[in-house]
Amino acid sequence: MSSSMYDVAIIGGGPAGSTAAALLARAGRRVIVFEREKFPRFHIGESLLPFSMKAFTRLDLHEKILRAGFLKKYGGEIMGACSDTGTKFYFKDGYRSQTDHAYQVTRGDFDKLLLDHAAESGAEVHEETLVTRVPFTVDEAMLFWKGVRSDEVGLARCADRTSQRDVPTREDEIRARYVIDASGRTSLLGRQFKIKKNYEHLQKLSIFAHYDGVWRAEGIDGTLTVLLRAVDRWFWLIPLTVERTSVGVVLDSETFRKSKLSAEDFLEQALAEQPTIAKRMTNARRVSKVYVEADFSYRSKRLYGDRWLLAGDAAGFIDPIFSSGVFLAVFSGERCADALNEVLDHPRKAKQLFAQYERSVNRAMDVYLRFVDAWYTKEFIEVFLAPRNVLGLAPAVNAVLGGNVGNSFPIRWRMWVFYFLVWLQRRYPIAPKLTLMPKKEASAASAQPVGVPN
Repeated sequence: MSSSMYDVAIIGGGPAGSTAAALLARAGRRVIVFEREKFPRFHIGESLLPFSMKAFTRLDLHEKILRAGFLKKYGGEIMGACSDTGTKFYFKDGYRSQTDHAYQVTRGDFDKLLLDHAAESGAEVHEETLVTRVPFTVDEAMLFWKGVRSDEVGLARCADRTSQRDVPTREDEIRARYVIDASGRTSLLGRQFKIKKNYEHLQKLSIFAHYDGVWRAEGIDGTLTVLLRAVDRWFWLIPLTVERTSVGVVLDSETFRKSKLSAEDFLEQALAEQPTIAKRMTNARRVSKVYVEADFSYRSKRLYGDRWLLAGDAAGFIDPIFSSGVFLAVFSGERCADALNEVLDHPRKAKQLFAQYERSVNRAMDVYLRFVDAWYTKEFIEVFLAPRNVLGLAPAVNAVLGGNVGNSFPIRWRMWVFYFLVWLQRRYPIAPKLTLMPKKEASAASAQPVGVPN
């Protein structure tokens, strides 16, 4: 590894880090990426949004994505546990939609594709490499790093709890003009500067696994992400391949703790309690272990300093609902690459451009935070499941679900009206009230999706 100065050092090779690395390398910048794990590795967040397609075009990724065989995704369906049918939305119908699809992906394969693309674009990529500390001077950053073996990654993943004896003691260093921290929720710089802020009202936990043989609809409806809202939790069904489906439940962490069940038993019981899901899983078999992810929602108080930027989950994460994780990672990776590319030529613009970057990412996270806060009210699902074709509200909501988080006034005022209707529903019901309790008394025949055996 050369000891000369790098333009940008990137901590983390996930979607945010890989996107930034590829764009900067393609612009002729000297870029190095440190990734603590060996790709491919398992990761949750398998559903992409159509507004990432512009970035993929810019990265020249579409041909590689098509060759990888990822399933095209044309929209989604949101259901209440008290009903057998939901409201479908298709990306083509979103406000000023520019594409009709995104992709459902196996994240291990997708993330490896992005990281390999960054290397092919000219970035210097080092996997199984843990950055331990980053001191800054007025003119540069110094990154200290260690190699880690694959069997040590589990220890390295929680670096703040890793002792010196857990990883090799040999430490090397490189210098860079700027640093992008895209190291995920364990954000190295977030911990270093103590700027991580949790949303206490959104301390959720997800339990999930992959299954083969889950029933799905014919045609493009079989590609939709299905979200089912219950009283104190929600479920996802995400088709990954022709056979494989990601299935999970999200709920308050305390609810799972009080159950005193294992993750496997809790997931099995939770799925069985929802007739709509249970019917779809009549012939399903689990083909992965059951995973648990906790403490979803947080944000960093600052997203930049004199010589650093936070991107992706290091900047923040606003709940897994609406599949915003990968979208926000690619979104922030693209924008911090653009900011740095200009700053490298015009250092005096750094403060202005970094502040603009922070505002754009915070605005995007604000859009999803408001959506998420509404989602966890019963009134949201009542209004959403009783759509009315007035004022163009449905296309605007569809656009936001597809990743349109820009400052478009036509979308902003329509979303304001939508949230007003959710607020109004609590006081003066304008849509049918729902219990969000499954209809267990319904006959199997009346609730049976077409094609699913009784």
